[in-house]
Amino acid sequence: QVQLVESGGGLVQAGGSLRLSCAASGRTISSYSVGWFRQAPGKEREFVASTARSDSSSYYGDSVKGRFTVSRDNPKNTVYLQMNSLKPEDTAVYYCASRAGSPRTSIYEYSYWGQGTQVTVSS
Repeated sequence: QVQLVESGGGLVQAGGSLRLSCAASGRTISSYSVGWFRQAPGKEREFVASTARSDSSSYYGDSVKGRFTVSRDNPKNTVYLQMNSLKPEDTAVYYCASRAGSPRTSIYEYSYWGQGTQVTVSS
């Protein structure tokens, strides 16, 4: 199985940028589609973005389209989430997750999860 570790979270002012990393071990990340999700206090975990294992196609949730970019570096066994023009409503714990098939938007479709990294955007 694959183990995932997120990093790169922190505190940033509105309008700023952060880049999150999802480092994989145990298996090669190129074998998996990877999704990014986030969960704010008192809210359900929601889909943010995903990248396909087959051709690295990317998909985004409506709330982050045009601001976030997902990418993968297979030799480094890492997937990234570049977050620009951050808003206070982006504050959440961000998780990466992997699945063997095509990317999905539902949390229930993903088999392996990281522990999460906190992103806080101040106004």
